[in-house]
Amino acid sequence: MTRSTRRTRMLKSGVAGAAALLALSACSSSSSDDSSSAGSGTSASAAPKLSGTVTVFAAASLKESFTTLGKQFEQQHPGTKVTFNFGGSDSLAASITSGAPADVFAAASTKTMAIVTDKKDAAGTPVTFVRNQLEIATAPGNPDKISSLKDLTRSGLKVVLCDKTVPCGAAAQKVLDASRLKLTPVSYEQDVKSALTKVELKEADAALVYKTDVQAAAGRVQGVEFPESAEAVNDYPITLLKNAPNATAAKAFVELVTSAEGQNVLTGAGFLKP
Repeated sequence: MTRSTRRTRMLKSGVAGAAALLALSACSSSSSDDSSSAGSGTSASAAPKLSGTVTVFAAASLKESFTTLGKQFEQQHPGTKVTFNFGGSDSLAASITSGAPADVFAAASTKTMAIVTDKKDAAGTPVTFVRNQLEIATAPGNPDKISSLKDLTRSGLKVVLCDKTVPCGAAAQKVLDASRLKLTPVSYEQDVKSALTKVELKEADAALVYKTDVQAAAGRVQGVEFPESAEAVNDYPITLLKNAPNATAAKAFVELVTSAEGQNVLTGAGFLKP
């Protein structure tokens, strides 16, 4: 082989090697660009960071469990704050339809939720997230030996009921009617917590409240179950409100309430699954 031939082959080999390096470099650059584009797309589709205050109007019987869920929500979404207005579902509904600023409404009955939906103040269809059942609350130790719904009609026994316009009162009246029992309470209270407080303060001997309220007041009252309570189990609906000031964060709070995590908190408080 001549010196000229060897030189020619070496030049060709060098050109081929350079071409291979250029091809590898192009592949690497393309892969890097694709990766960068994919990363950019992922970032663009990420959920927006939640912030601001979420105002929740909720039935009084939800106080303990919703307070817990509110704290969990704030921990999961730094920069948010959940504030609550707890009370009788009927008065809360009336406030909403009168223009009170709120993001979420959770009622203790479908009837009181209808006050809001009939006025077109709900954003979408309310969802039932839990159910609740009545129980008799007595002083610790049950000093009056109350063992049935009929016992509440005994002469001299001071009994408190929720007002008939609120869900716990409507449920109490329903079981009394179904059992053909009549009693005259010493007072009608505007929400279930007020009825329970009467027993805690010994201003009443017994009250018809929810199981969840008896559980929340463990040690301060004693619960007596009665089979007639199955006649009036309340569905609890929740909805995002149409004019919610912080709709994005409010929707996330509703999602927490209806999630498996939220259900664990609620059933742990004594609520029944929907």
